[in-house]
Amino acid sequence: MKAISGAEAKQVLVQGAESVTDDDIQEVIARADDIQSMFSSQSPLGRFMSDMKVMISLTKDFWNKNYREVPWWTIGAIVSALLYVLNPLDIVPDVIPFVGLLDDAAVISACLFLVEKDINRYRKWKERIQEGR
Repeated sequence: MKAISGAEAKQVLVQGAESVTDDDIQEVIARADDIQSMFSSQSPLGRFMSDMKVMISLTKDFWNKNYREVPWWTIGAIVSALLYVLNPLDIVPDVIPFVGLLDDAAVISACLFLVEKDINRYRKWKERIQEGR
């Protein structure tokens, strides 16, 4: 079994982003701890730990109406990518050692590529808020 290509990961992400609902956002927020556990340093997703935390934080701030300077499509892409990681029976089932998480890594990577500018703007906003400016 082979890992999915970048084009396949982008396709999964775009299709998912277009169909994200409020319930999907609430699920990501409710299962944030489960998502974080998927990003352990021993898994192929470990290198995305910092990015995943920002993605969850952005989703929470959007949902709580603290930060709305982001297009709906960006939220849809992030939520879709995080829900994909939670799904153990995605394109390459997660039960297959190591290879099962490579498709998850490809989807997260594609998401980060597509929403990089919005995530960077959010990071700067979050830093200003935390510094009290």
